[in-house]
Amino acid sequence: MRKSNTESLSNILKNYVRENNLERKMSELDLIKSWETVMGKTVTRYTRNIYIQNNTLFVETTSPVVRNELLMMKEEIRERLNEVVGEEIVKTIVFR
Repeated sequence: MRKSNTESLSNILKNYVRENNLERKMSELDLIKSWETVMGKTVTRYTRNIYIQNNTLFVETTSPVVRNELLMMKEEIRERLNEVVGEEIVKTIVFR
């Protein structure tokens, strides 16, 4: 039997995230997690150290050939990643 002042755990967590302005950080993590889904396993094998800082996605590549291919597709990649999270998190991408 529930007491009248109880709240579900999901509501408590949502309120906590909203009150502490963590929504953006959660979206950034979702975007980074979606890298393999968006880019595929082949490209993911040649990338590492993916992080976001000041609306810029930094991706370290281990292959110059893959880096050049990604540079040519930079705008499309940015749009696809932002589409996955449903908001514009990344404004630019830097491949190293």
